[in-house]
Amino acid sequence: MQRFRAFTLIEIALAIFVLMLLLMLAVPSLSGVIASRRLKQSLDGFNNLVRQAHERSVTERRPYLIVWGKSIVLLRPEAFAQDEEVKPTAEFRLGKGSWLNLSLPAALADKPPAEWIFWPSGNCEPAIVQFKGPPGLWTANYSPLTAQPEVTQYAAR
Repeated sequence: MQRFRAFTLIEIALAIFVLMLLLMLAVPSLSGVIASRRLKQSLDGFNNLVRQAHERSVTERRPYLIVWGKSIVLLRPEAFAQDEEVKPTAEFRLGKGSWLNLSLPAALADKPPAEWIFWPSGNCEPAIVQFKGPPGLWTANYSPLTAQPEVTQYAAR
């Protein structure tokens, strides 16, 4: 007499339960990894805009501005030449539910315009930029001499 070995319904149900439990534990950590990656992309994207402002101001020997809008941050020359097309050089778009705040600690006015200037010498106005959005938040202090950021706060959700 030949006997067949097979899984019982209880063994199959137990295996499915264990797999579901492992999946439920893995999903929150996976969403944290995705949020962390999106937060890093926001910081890298903004730092790329800062790098372009710094490089263009030195290369073209004219001041450049990073200008804050409602859902976009633009890079443009401070003044346009007579025959130059009036349009931004680069842009950084904010995702839904995200905001980017500029603070200028050395500003002489109480409420300066939301513009950050980069001079032809390679210097920029010292600035503190804060980002907050669905993936998390970060704060960076930018040096007036090098425009390099010092990230003082970084928290993914």
